[in-house]
Amino acid sequence: MGVVYYSNYLVWFEVGRTEWLRETGWSYREMEVEGIALPVIEAHCEYRQPARYDDDIEIRTRASLLTPVRLRFDYEVVRSDQSRVASGYTVHAALDTTGRPCRLPARVAGMLA
Repeated sequence: MGVVYYSNYLVWFEVGRTEWLRETGWSYREMEVEGIALPVIEAHCEYRQPARYDDDIEIRTRASLLTPVRLRFDYEVVRSDQSRVASGYTVHAALDTTGRPCRLPARVAGMLA
């Protein structure tokens, strides 16, 4: 059909989230070394226009603190002509090394300011 398969948008959300963390000074690798994991506990995507193969796209990512143990990332998928292709969000729970919920580190609040 010449359009991007729908599940690829969730992969793009992950890329946006990873880059957001890196740009704010904390990588997933560092976070996991410090004993924090952020599994996805909810995901939502609204498809507005189809992205086509070879489209140049940008993933715009914002983050907000929902609770001391939950973080939400909001995404916009935008084509190079500035048309919005899709938008969505993921919600993540902070887990410690035993898999139990834990408070997000204080540095996370600083990243969201």
